[in-house]
Formats: sequence, structure tokens, C-alpha cells
Amino acid sequence: MAPPPGGASLPPTPVRRSFSANARAVLVLGLPLIGSHVAQFALHVTDTIMLGWYGVTDLAAGALGATVFFVLFTMGIGFSQAVMPMVATSAASGEDTEVRRVTRMGMWLSLIYFVIVLPVFLFSAPILNLLGQDPEVARLGGAYLAIVGWGLAPALLAMVLKSYLAALERTQVVLWATLLGVAVNIGVNWLLIFGNLGFPELGARGAATASVLVQLVTLGALLAYALWLPALRHYQLLVRFWRPDWAALRQVNALGLPIGLALLAETGLFAASAVMMGWLGKEMLAAHSIALEITAMFFMVHLGLSNAATVLVGRARGQRNPEALRAAAKASVVISLAFAVATMGVYLIFAEPMVGLFLKPDDPARAVIVPMGASLLMVAALFQLADGGQVMAMGLLRGMQDTRQPMVIAAVSYWLIGLPAGYALGFILGWEGTGVWLGLVAGLTCAAVALHARFWRSI
Repeated sequence: MAPPPGGASLPPTPVRRSFSANARAVLVLGLPLIGSHVAQFALHVTDTIMLGWYGVTDLAAGALGATVFFVLFTMGIGFSQAVMPMVATSAASGEDTEVRRVTRMGMWLSLIYFVIVLPVFLFSAPILNLLGQDPEVARLGGAYLAIVGWGLAPALLAMVLKSYLAALERTQVVLWATLLGVAVNIGVNWLLIFGNLGFPELGARGAATASVLVQLVTLGALLAYALWLPALRHYQLLVRFWRPDWAALRQVNALGLPIGLALLAETGLFAASAVMMGWLGKEMLAAHSIALEITAMFFMVHLGLSNAATVLVGRARGQRNPEALRAAAKASVVISLAFAVATMGVYLIFAEPMVGLFLKPDDPARAVIVPMGASLLMVAALFQLADGGQVMAMGLLRGMQDTRQPMVIAAVSYWLIGLPAGYALGFILGWEGTGVWLGLVAGLTCAAVALHARFWRSI
């Protein structure tokens, strides 16, 4: 295990703790992060529900546009995800200057990435048409993306601040800032999607406008806290922010770019599955988007636990304490596994009622979409273990600042195994939507097994 940077003096090695004590440490750090991720995803869920009540075409357009946004957003958050273990390790080894340097350059890289990808948002309608989508869905989806793309910059900067605060164990504010964003989103959606209180009725474009406002509000709240809190002022986060720190920028980029590419490989797999679902009709695409919203909501728990594991492993690495590192990893994996098993039961019992929440009771497409979505949730029960397992292994490896080989594993698992398997099962064998989702199971399973094998061998 590499020593912390700078040769700083190290705190004494902690005494051995029981499994229950380690599990409590994971939950104390992880629960607010879980709440934050659930609240963040609730933004997309509220968009889906409110657009579903507005109309199926706007629902499909919003879902397709949100998928494209999420793919590009996920690629960009690789830099913020790199900030988390680097700040945790530097803070644990007493390197306050390093904390500031990597956080600032994480923000720089996020803004550079925004400038590079903005044209994709502004000229997305022709791209959606080329992908074989319904013309009206492609037109509305392009209008949605032309608006929501401007929210990418504040969204990425907010993610860097969330990683910075989480690594310093300031997770409560991350939760409350995200909840504030959810409240703003619901209110502005109600005004702009449906045209209430004299506001224009914009449908999917209203949801996009609300998303941009939410990102700005969330960024403002996090930045105010990070600069105001006395305990954090000594990091001087924005001092000489305009000055480049090329050494720190290269460090964050070297760690963050592979993380972003690995995340892109996974989200790209789900985006490609949405495109294939669009080939099966807008009802199947709507069912897919609803089922994906439900499964992703439960996935936020695994993601929060994975973030907690990253911080705990990074801290133990900074303290050069391999025993604490292994104990934190074991507790994180067990908690994630237990939640995955519980979630499988929820899918099997409540599939149809959960899908039905996303559609109006009198919607004529309800009788078709609900059974489709419920059948997809039956398959989702199968990949709960694999999906939770792969994101937990990714978090553990990021805590070790090991990102390049996991990127390769992710790309091979998702694109050389998962996507071809989904196409073969869905279209060659004729299993349609169920076959596409079984391909997702194959890709996630391969990734989970390979990533866990790499982490446990490495320690």
C-alpha cells in the first residue's frame, strides 16, 4: 500500500473494531449519501411521473432526452468521483493543501468537459432521428436536450462539491441541498409542464427548464456551505481559483478520466438498450423508462454505500492501515448484499403497482405499458445482485485509486458481452424487451465478478 503524499506524519493505527462497529461506520457515512442519491434520482422520477401524466409522447421524449443527458453527465462526473478518494486520503494524512488543489482542478476539468460536449445537446434532434426514433419523439427530445444541456455545468460543479464534502464527512449538507432541489423541481414542473397559474404549457421543455433551475439552486447551496462553514475555511477552496495547477490537474485527470469512461461504458449500455427498446415501439420505450426509473431508485442505495466505501478505504489508505481497509470493505459488501436480496423480493411482489404509479389511471396506453413494465421488473430482480456488486467493487477500487484496469473490465463486460447478448436475445431469438434486459444481466454479472476478484487480490 502506497504511503500518503508528502511524507506527512501519520496518526496512530486504530484498534481493531468488530464487524458491527465497522458496519455502523459504513452506515453513518453512507446513509446521508444514500439519501442524497435517492433525492437526486427523485428529480428524474418526478419528471417521469409528471410527464407520464401529461402524455405518452412527452414521456417518451423526456425519457430519451434524460437518457442522453445522463450518459454525458455520467462521463463528466468521473472527475468529481476522482476528487472523493484523493481528498479522503489527503485529509487523513494531513495534507490540507492537496485537498484544495485536487478539488479546484476537479472543478476546472468539469467546466472544460462541459464546453466540449455542449454542442451535442444543442444539435441533438438530428442525432435522435438517425438512431431510428419516432419523429415526434425525436423532435421533442431534441428540444428537451437543447434546454437541459445548459444545466450540465452547474450539475458537474455540484458533484465535485458533493465529493469534496463527503470525503470530509460532511454528508448531511449533501442530503439537504439535494432535497431542496427536489422541492424546486416539483414546483417548477407543476408550473411549466402543465401551464398552471398562467405559466406557459411547455410539456417536456418545461421539465428541462426546471432541471436547469434545480442544478443552479443546488450548486449555490453547496458552495455557500463550503465557503461559510468555519471548520472548512482553512481549505481556502476558491483562493486564486483562476490560476491553473497543472500538476494537480494531471493527477485528477489521470484518475478521473478512466472513472468517467467506465461510467460511460455502463450508462452507455443502458442508453443503447433504450435505443433498442425504441425500435420495439414507443409503448415499449415508455415501459422500459418506467422500469429503469424504479430499478435505478433502488440502485441509489448501492451507490451511496459504494461512495462510503470509497471514503473509508481512501482514509485507511491515507493512514496506511490495511486492517481497517479490509474491515471497511467487508462491512460495505455485506450491507450491500443484504439490501440486494431484500430488493429482489420487493420487485417480485409489487411490480405492477409500482409501474402503475407512473401513468394516469385513465390513460388508454396503461393496459399495454403496465404489463410490459412489470415483466421487465421480473428480470430486474435477477440483476440486483450483479448491479449492486459491480458498483460496490468500483467504489472499493476507487478508494485504492485503481481506475484504469476497472475501466477496461467495464468496457469489455458491458459492450462485448452485455450489449451483444441483449441484441441476440431480444431480436434474434425474439424475446423482445425481456431479452434486451437479460443481456444487461449478463454484462453486469461479468463486471461484478471480475472487479471483485481484482479488489480482493489487490489487498
